[in-house]
Amino acid sequence: MVSAIPASYKSFLPRFYRLSVVGMFSNMMVPLAGLCDTAFLGHLSDIHYLAGVILGSILFDYLYRILKFLRNSTNALTAQAVGADDSTGVLVAVLRCGLVAVAIASLILLLQYPVQQLGFTILSGAPETEQAGIAYFNARIWGAPAVLLNFVLIGWFLGREKNGVVFFISLMANGSNVLLDYLMINRWGWESAGAGLATAFSQYLGLLVGLVAVGLTIDWSLVGKAMAQVMDRQALTSTLILKGNILVRFLALISAYSIFTNLSATFGTISLAENGLLLQIALLSQFTVQGVGMTAQTLIGNFNGKGQTDQCLPVLKTAIISSLVISLGFALSVVVFPETMFSLLTSHQDVSQAMGSYAAWLVPLLSITSVAFMLEGYFIGLKEGAVLRNGALLGFGLGFAPLAMLAVYLQNSYLLWTALTAYMAVLMLFLVYKLVKTPLAEPTAISS
Repeated sequence: MVSAIPASYKSFLPRFYRLSVVGMFSNMMVPLAGLCDTAFLGHLSDIHYLAGVILGSILFDYLYRILKFLRNSTNALTAQAVGADDSTGVLVAVLRCGLVAVAIASLILLLQYPVQQLGFTILSGAPETEQAGIAYFNARIWGAPAVLLNFVLIGWFLGREKNGVVFFISLMANGSNVLLDYLMINRWGWESAGAGLATAFSQYLGLLVGLVAVGLTIDWSLVGKAMAQVMDRQALTSTLILKGNILVRFLALISAYSIFTNLSATFGTISLAENGLLLQIALLSQFTVQGVGMTAQTLIGNFNGKGQTDQCLPVLKTAIISSLVISLGFALSVVVFPETMFSLLTSHQDVSQAMGSYAAWLVPLLSITSVAFMLEGYFIGLKEGAVLRNGALLGFGLGFAPLAMLAVYLQNSYLLWTALTAYMAVLMLFLVYKLVKTPLAEPTAISS
């Protein structure tokens, strides 16, 4: 069986799966912590705390999940620098991207009140639900600097294939989140505000682990040379363009999920709760397969930096097959064992029953999403940010928006799930088209 594997695959498969396993487990920590938030709140007698946190999380989907471009772009820049054996470029990548992260985090903290006011003016919900959501937002927002710097450090360590460090950062941040959730929600009775504080504090604990790891793994003799290159105008412009294109990608994707959640709120508190909880399960799957996607992105960037572009397509094929197996496993476990899965998240029977009606949508949604994410990882590894930007805009404009508007008109939750699936389908087809029609790019020199 092993002898039947082509030589081009044998050269990277052990490396691929070693990195993917650690990447998946570290990535799973993020949605698992979110599921713990909702699970603790979902078992309180008042459902408005749960609904409020789901509603308040929409704003953090914008503030944090779209800013994951910091992680992806840092990973791409670092992986190509590693492939080109540019030690100074590796250090420049984390310093330059860290500078961008600090600037954005400072702006978020300065503008937190108008963001909160604008957000909860746009979002819909019962007064008690909005009050719980605002309390959650006001507590969690103070973790912004740690969150964004963690994105940079995780992308940097992944680009250097230091996945063990990434795992420990995630374990500290999200493991402590679970413990703090228990203390602040169950023991101290701080409800939604406690969930927000727990998440903020846990991110700073993760950042502490990351900074210690940076200090232990860098070549300090290169720091002065790297600092002198951080503000190079041409290289900084190139970095910002890549980050900007990936930002648009995240903005379109998170806009779709956020609109989905907000529209669910207009259908009633039960619809908001059941769609929000199902979406948490979908995000757990997506974060897990993104661990595979980040590995593909790292290896493709590394091979591209070395000039070994013939290895890029085999890496992509391996990533697609692996991610499909994982995503189908998540979807089928919910479809086959709905009562077991739903009882972990909420004790409200009306919410559990409503979730069962829509669980089957996870099969097409998660399958198509896994393929689309692997294709995105391929193009990020090649630093083709414009391809991701265009695909995301097409997915939102042609796939999601028309069906979402129809769902509002007909007040139909099934059409909302169809809209999310259509977004991913359009994105996937566009990326397949670009893969077939666009010749593999020649190796590009890393900007330092």
